[in-house]
Amino acid sequence: MGFEYLTQDQLDQLYLDGYLRIPGFLSPDETDVLLKRAHQLLGDFKVEDHPLTKFTTSDENHVGDDYFLTSGDKIRYFLEEDAVGADGKLNREKDKAVNKIGHALHELDPAFRAVTLENDNIRSIVRDVKFHHDPVVPPHNDSTFLYTNPPSALGFWFALEKCTAENGALSFLPGSHYLAPITKRFVRLPQGGTGFEDLIPPEKVPPAPEGEYVLVTCEPGDLVIIHGSVLHKSERNTSSKTRFAYTFHMIESPPYAEYDQKNWLQPTPEMPFSKILDTPNPVVEMDI
Repeated sequence: MGFEYLTQDQLDQLYLDGYLRIPGFLSPDETDVLLKRAHQLLGDFKVEDHPLTKFTTSDENHVGDDYFLTSGDKIRYFLEEDAVGADGKLNREKDKAVNKIGHALHELDPAFRAVTLENDNIRSIVRDVKFHHDPVVPPHNDSTFLYTNPPSALGFWFALEKCTAENGALSFLPGSHYLAPITKRFVRLPQGGTGFEDLIPPEKVPPAPEGEYVLVTCEPGDLVIIHGSVLHKSERNTSSKTRFAYTFHMIESPPYAEYDQKNWLQPTPEMPFSKILDTPNPVVEMDI
């Protein structure tokens, strides 16, 4: 079988471990364009007009204000949980106070659109992996937060700066995508805001897989492909250096998977989820 971009060894590693680092996927020039654009966006970000919305994935204090819930077709800024002091002002510089810029960066900003939706190498990887028939790009993260039935999230994580153990490189539990079911999903609550809905009763949730997490350090331009069910984490940045990264995720589109109205993020008539391929993959040969 011929592949367009990946090798058989790379595919085997992705299927086995649930993640794959591709060194130097973006050229130095491409990486520099994205990093400079991110700094420009932060420079244009006006704190005085911001509702101080923070980003968190924890079970408590999760995000649910209008600024967050209506961000699917806009470029907006979400702060670190502890970035605002008791006086209601940022307690650090903007480039270290902002956790994420989202959620329509891939659609509305030409630099990020070029890497995401106009990138032939990304399309080649999609055809090589054969994880989706007709992948679309909603603007958020993995299976708990982009729940489809069946689960289908696949992440593309680009290092824009050097990522080390000191400034928050990713760590993965290899093979955990086979052992860790999706136990909850992030939803819009009927009474407003957001929260988590159990997919498996808490008393029936199996023990978390055990094992040693593998640290994946990256150079600028490296790409890490991440299965939506693989367990991964990023430790707090304890250094004086920033760790800029760009992430987007693909999910399967109907009729191959269901994306329902409970999901916090909903497409709009003006901005439906972005398609990656011009025509669907004819065959999905294997599941990750």
